[in-house]
Amino acid sequence: MSGKIKIVIADDQELIRDSLKIVLSANPDMEVIDTVADGREVICSVRKEKPDVILMDVRMPGMDGVSCSQIIKENYPQIKLIILTTFDDDEYVYNALKYGASGYLLKGVSMAELSAAIRTVYSGKAMINPDIAAKVVRLFSQMAKSNYAINVSKGHVDEISRSEWKIIQQVGYGKSNKEIAFNLSLSEGTVRNGLSSILSKLDLRDRTQLAIWAVQTGVTTRNLEEM
Repeated sequence: MSGKIKIVIADDQELIRDSLKIVLSANPDMEVIDTVADGREVICSVRKEKPDVILMDVRMPGMDGVSCSQIIKENYPQIKLIILTTFDDDEYVYNALKYGASGYLLKGVSMAELSAAIRTVYSGKAMINPDIAAKVVRLFSQMAKSNYAINVSKGHVDEISRSEWKIIQQVGYGKSNKEIAFNLSLSEGTVRNGLSSILSKLDLRDRTQLAIWAVQTGVTTRNLEEM
């Protein structure tokens, strides 16, 4: 084992694939193990190479990045996906998050930001381009109102403490761990541990599901001081 983050790059433009490979391979903690041109090639590559992170263009011929994301997350939930796109498109953000993408970045980001995003998702956190953070909050609301319902049993809900409700509310607002820590006067470590406990209690996959559930159940509009 090299200990490096193993990356597959999926983009239908050869120049972008090659450029990303050169730049990312310069990071001592990263290894680009494959580059592919469409969603079907991604599936084949994943079976063979077992990457840690996939950088995926959202618009590819044959099978687009969103459809590919759904298949990968259903079969290889441990693989982290970062969706790359030049299109600031609501529908793609919505579906990429719904199917479990860990990150969503516009192709205009700097290579330093992209490298940081890969490290972030590899460590198990979510990474969303700041340019679309506000949009993501709006999408959480759309997802909450759609048929994409998050179901949690009442017994699990009863286990949530008042301090955890406050963290849930902040997640529903689309806040990062750092912002939640500041807003609630907690350390980032306390927020991380709190989130882990909440996800375990509610039996939810990730903070995206938690955020949708928070909006669905009205936690984001509740006055928690009255609890």
